[in-house]
Amino acid sequence: MTKKMEKKKPEHAPIIGFPPYEGELTVGGIKISQLAERVGSTPFYAYDRALITARIKEMRKYLPANLKIHYAMKANPMPAVVQHLSRIVDGLDLASTGEMAVALDTGMDPALISFAGPGKTEQELSQAIAAGVVINMESAREMENISRIAKQQGRKAKVAIRVNPDFELKSSGMKMGGGPQQFGVDAEQVPDMLKRLAELGLDFIGFHIFSGSQNLKEESLLEAQEKTLALATSLSRHAPNAPKKVNIGGGYGIPYFPGDKAVSLKNLGDGLSVLLQKFHETLPDTEVVIELGRFMVGEAGIYVTKIIDKKTSRGEVYLITDGGMHHHLAASGNFGQLIRKNYPVAIGNKLGGSAKEQVNIVGCLCTPLDRLGDKMTLPVAEVGDYVVLFQSGAYGLSASPTAFLGHPAPKEVLV
Repeated sequence: MTKKMEKKKPEHAPIIGFPPYEGELTVGGIKISQLAERVGSTPFYAYDRALITARIKEMRKYLPANLKIHYAMKANPMPAVVQHLSRIVDGLDLASTGEMAVALDTGMDPALISFAGPGKTEQELSQAIAAGVVINMESAREMENISRIAKQQGRKAKVAIRVNPDFELKSSGMKMGGGPQQFGVDAEQVPDMLKRLAELGLDFIGFHIFSGSQNLKEESLLEAQEKTLALATSLSRHAPNAPKKVNIGGGYGIPYFPGDKAVSLKNLGDGLSVLLQKFHETLPDTEVVIELGRFMVGEAGIYVTKIIDKKTSRGEVYLITDGGMHHHLAASGNFGQLIRKNYPVAIGNKLGGSAKEQVNIVGCLCTPLDRLGDKMTLPVAEVGDYVVLFQSGAYGLSASPTAFLGHPAPKEVLV
């Protein structure tokens, strides 16, 4: 292939949902410069409610109608985002009593809220029992604690067992099942735990089986879901009653980097329909729940930071911003990446710029780890322009070390 025929590799995965207007990126129809004025300061996160709603509608269209959809709040616990999603999903899944307070404020039935996490304190268990949420038990010791606390309160606790399966989600960005894990109860230990659960008189709701996250391989996702449903069917034979719910986790990823391809909800839905039909032949009255976080909100959010300095160091151009890794750890490559890759980035108020240059985008912290873009070719930017990082709706602010070096925390808006 000649040099002229070579195609330039894309800087990042394709981005949709934030159309340009007069050369500027828009969020919910608002130009980025106007939104920055409305927020009052940079940096900030902005989430587009229409994009979140559209994603849920797409899921309703392609996934089986009898599949319940839950939002995993850890992806983005901003109260306004959770309030919005609570109106269009079937349940909420949380990982702390802080998140529980946000979930309960939505008015959702506590029976549709579940609480997972391997290190719940007795105080947290007490609050969850009093609230009436479903507790996903992560150990036999936790089960005994729940039983004791529930008796002290004079209540019957709603519980499910989080199962550590004997398989993993292949090609997963973060494996959370298979092999030794801090999460859940090893599948082979669950029958004995179910026997003890019956003796304690706890209200058995079902199983939570989660094996991994950020996966873009449809065949891997369906294989894991098939094994998950088979495991739930097998374990249910040891239960005091048929499970009311089986949470099969999620793991659906979103594209971040060059070469990433979005999963097809239609293909996943078609495959799941077959799996659910087989599952319900044995357990006809058991609800199946899919729990997703990143997939619902990740692509609906952006992080916006302003350029406050521009300099050249030994031939390389640096755009220095008022944000950084203390606000967006994942974009800096320090949250799960083995090899740092650039998130999708744009100069938000110069989308149509023809003159381009290669730049490094860095934050305001005193560490070389504070890098938001490495050798990226972007429209020529100046002090006062806006750097926008896409795919920032999940695991952004709440997953970042905001107290590092004492800089102010960014604002968040739902547009």
